[in-house]
Formats: sequence, structure tokens, C-alpha cells
Amino acid sequence: MASIIFHIDVNSAYLSWTAVEQLKNGSTVDLREIPAIIGGDQKSRHGVVLAKSTAAKRYGIRTGEPVANAFRKCPNLVTAPPDHRMYREKSRLLMEYLRTFTKEIEQVSVDECYMDFTSIADRWNSPIDGALEIKDGIREKFGFTVNIGISTNKLLAKMASDFEKPDRIHTLFPEEIREKMWPLPIGELYMAGKSSVEVLKKLEINTIGDLAQADPRLITLHLKSHGKMLWEFANGIGTDVVQAEPEQAKGIGNSTTLSEDAATYEEACPVFRELADSVGRRLKKAGQKAGMVSMEIKYYDFRSVSHQTQLERPSSDPDILYQTACSLFREIWSGEPVRLLGIRTSKLVDETEPEQLTIFDIELPKEPDEKHRKLKKALDELNSRYGEGAVVKASLMKKGGKDLGRRGRAGRNRAEDPGMEERGGRR
Repeated sequence: MASIIFHIDVNSAYLSWTAVEQLKNGSTVDLREIPAIIGGDQKSRHGVVLAKSTAAKRYGIRTGEPVANAFRKCPNLVTAPPDHRMYREKSRLLMEYLRTFTKEIEQVSVDECYMDFTSIADRWNSPIDGALEIKDGIREKFGFTVNIGISTNKLLAKMASDFEKPDRIHTLFPEEIREKMWPLPIGELYMAGKSSVEVLKKLEINTIGDLAQADPRLITLHLKSHGKMLWEFANGIGTDVVQAEPEQAKGIGNSTTLSEDAATYEEACPVFRELADSVGRRLKKAGQKAGMVSMEIKYYDFRSVSHQTQLERPSSDPDILYQTACSLFREIWSGEPVRLLGIRTSKLVDETEPEQLTIFDIELPKEPDEKHRKLKKALDELNSRYGEGAVVKASLMKKGGKDLGRRGRAGRNRAEDPGMEERGGRR
């Protein structure tokens, strides 16, 4: 029997939750029914748009754009500040409700989750009937709406839930891919970031169908393992495993919340430099080398996504960790503002384990010369003696002497934890 997977996504979560809370407290205006956004401050008009109403969308207002731009498009726009504590409570209550149907729930962000419906499907005449009961129950119990996507794996369920909104149920079974998914622009494919889309368009691949029917060897040649994954996604290939409990973190990693959201690749790279130095030091201290490197992004609206790759050979070299993280970032970054970045390593091996050299070794970053080896050793000794981050490269400092982390130097808050600060996110 094929799996039945639901992807449940709150419609414009921040705005919906704020509207519900305001109405509960006596407001006579529903933010969802007027041009309204969540984000920034109405007087100063600073910040970015975190969520928007359908009416605001008609003015061309986009999530992630500066609030000042949104007001230029719609002078009568109403805005409300975000309340993340309230959002977390709304999210908790939603997940509690969903677990009354089944415990097979994998929450991937504050406003979305996967549900393995397979074991309870026989309670309803069809999966759509079950989804209707869940969707309508959420609206009646909490006052906000969700979209539910239904398919045989998580990828297709996720794509289905992104179809027409709000308060809708959509199916995207394998036999429906050609009709429903292939005509979509390539940028709407899950995990197709800005950089990858640019490469694909240069190859005259403009729709998901174009990618699905392309030679996978050509795509892999230009986008490597990420390209192979995108080709598989375009053909509807994905996992049906819903991880009801988070996997135990295995490996060494670090993440940092930025003092200001990073909006460009150039702003993200120095953060990865510091994170790579921190993780590299900890690997060496543990006498380990990493065979796998993963990179995490948390966007301004708390959506998370991660991407990983296998190294040609295990390493603890910060330069290799840095270059790998930057490459992974370019492959999946959507171009939206970023509030947190992380590097995590896994598939650890003892540093004394013999290595199998390959013909690809010449592509790896060159080993530092004697002068730089001594400098790196001296920096490691100082940071070990006086605390991690005691000595920071000048390139990592902001004007006025402030470093890049919102909560201080990257790594200081996670020095004892081998796992990432946050796990999961959009997958």
C-alpha cells in the first residue's frame, strides 16, 4: 500500500494569528480582509514584510521586501508588529490538535508540518475527506485557515499545499505530476534557489517539466549533487518518511543569529568563515575529521532549510568547511534576508585514520604554507587559552568594533553542544 502524506501549512501564519488575536481582544477590523502586513513599525516604516494579506498582495507587495517599499505601493496599508511568543503558542496548540488524529507528525517550522496519514486512512472514505475534517476543524477551533497538500511522499505533498490559497486542499499524486506540476516556473520547485534557477535558465530550462525531461547528466555537470536532487524532485522522487521524533544530533556544528539580517552572498560569507574556523577547531580538539558537511539557513520569518554534501575525503580544515558551506549556500539560498546561519559536520572519523587519495584531490583547497600554518596554530592556542573568539579576524568585525553575531561571537553559545542551534525547517 502506498503511503499517504499530508503537508499542512497555515495560510499567512503571522498575519492570520495576529488577526485572530486582535479580534479576540475586541478589534472590529480583520487584518486578513484589508491591505495589511506584519513587519516593522508603522511610524518609522522600517523592517521587512513578514506576512501579507490577500488584499495587500493585489498591490504587488511581496514577502521579504522593505516595509517602506510596501507603503509606496499602498499608502493606506495597515501594519502590525510581529509577536513571536504568541506565534509559538499558536503553533503549539495547532500541533497538539493535529496529534489527536495521529502521533505521526513532523513539524518543520512554526507554521507547517507533515502528517503520515497512512495508518488512519481507513477511518474516512478518502484522504480528501480526512483532510477536510482536519482543515475545517482547525478553522472552527482556532479561527485561522490552512492549506493541505496530499500525495504519496513529502515532496509532492509540499508542492501541492503551495497551490491556490487560502483554505484549500490539493492533491498531487504521481499520475498528476505532468498536468499539475510540470507547467510551473522552475523557480517554484522546492529547493530551487536563486543561484540554481539562474544556471537552469541559462540552459533554457524554464519550467519544472523542462527540468524533468532534461538529461540528468547535463544538470549534474552544472549543479553537481544539488542538480541531481532537483532533477529527482522535478520527476516527483522524494521520501515518504515522516520523522515524528527529531533525529539525535551526531557530529560537531555551530550556528549564529546575525545582528542584522544578511541580504547578500557577500554578507553571508564572513559569517561562514567564522563558523568554519570554530567548527574546525572543535574537530581538531576532538581528534576528528568530517566526511559530511551541512549548511543551515534560517530566514527572516523563521523558515529554516538545510543542505548537505559528502566531502571527497574527510577533513577538519576550516578552509574546506568554509568553501563547502558557501557553495551549499549559493545552491539553495532563495535571495531572501537571512537571520541565522550554521555549519554542521557528521560522518566523523578519527583523524589518524588512513585516507584513500583520489584524482579529485587537486581540486581541494591548497594546504596553507608554513607561515600560515604557524599563524593558524597561534590563533588556535590563543582562543583555546582565553576563550573562543578572543582573537577575531579584522574582516569579521563590523564598523565600531561589533562582530557579526547578535548574541556575541559565533560559537560561544554552542561551545558545549555538538548539534545545531535549530534543526529541521523546510525540507
